[in-house]
Amino acid sequence: MNQPFGPKTTADEVLTGVDLKGKRFLITGASSGIGLETARSLVAHGADVIGTVRNLAKAELATALIRDAAAQGRGSLELIKLDLASLQSVLDCADKLLADGQPFDAIIANAGVMATPFEQTVDGFEVQFATNYLGHFALINRIEPLLANNGRLVMLSSQAHRIADLDLNDPNFEQQAYDPWVAYGRSKTAISLFSAEFDKRHRDRGIRAVSVMPGNSFTDLVRHLAQEDLQGLFQTIGKARAEAGLAPAELKEIPQAAATSVWAAVVANKDEIGGHYLEDCAVAPINDTPNPFADGVRSYALDADVARQLWVKSEAWVSAVS
Repeated sequence: MNQPFGPKTTADEVLTGVDLKGKRFLITGASSGIGLETARSLVAHGADVIGTVRNLAKAELATALIRDAAAQGRGSLELIKLDLASLQSVLDCADKLLADGQPFDAIIANAGVMATPFEQTVDGFEVQFATNYLGHFALINRIEPLLANNGRLVMLSSQAHRIADLDLNDPNFEQQAYDPWVAYGRSKTAISLFSAEFDKRHRDRGIRAVSVMPGNSFTDLVRHLAQEDLQGLFQTIGKARAEAGLAPAELKEIPQAAATSVWAAVVANKDEIGGHYLEDCAVAPINDTPNPFADGVRSYALDADVARQLWVKSEAWVSAVS
């Protein structure tokens, strides 16, 4: 794909000259960080955005500037309550969207948590697996009829998928010691596998799905890390990349971190990116070096057989509590 975008590109630069009037998007986690910037950029270019949030009152304040801009004749932003850690909340949100009946040109699954202390959801799932992956699985499959023909699904994965492959037999750490980073990595691997399987199942409607590494940036995602832990993480990343002969990792500004999501949802050739893992506004290469801080995607995160197994198990997990 010939395009001028890269790691420093911003979401607004991706959308330069693009008129999204009449286009409709669903973004989960739209009230802070990358999700907020993604929503802002799409609305600024004329799109109508439905943003899911856990706390409507806080989100109204956080998104006030976007809605003010929308009122001046650009796009629009509406908020809907969703707690991805509760399958009942997921079903309630999905049913409201289905009742509304308006289609989406793209769904951007942005919401997530990172490196949380061990916790189980009300449904009995490990909270990172439930919030980052299983809640999205349930939501997206339930509202799939609203995704327009030739639409797009963008799932935010992470470089952290390189930390850990799935454990389909013990996703909730019931038989092993809990490690917050392993749990996070597994949830992001699951997201990549889900996007690959969704792409396969729905491309007959022209729908294509991708997973995205947005890039490391300072957002609310790091709220569970103490400052010294965060500094230690950056030192570990720098050392691991240096030992592998890789360029130093650079933090992205939030507008840069939102660029790949927007690129995948709007600008990129969907049939060239479909089924792939993206980073820096490009399809990432397969890179199976064990270095967890290397670039590219581990092949296990796109494994077709495991993706099918995960889908089947996820259907069973969701149906058991819904």
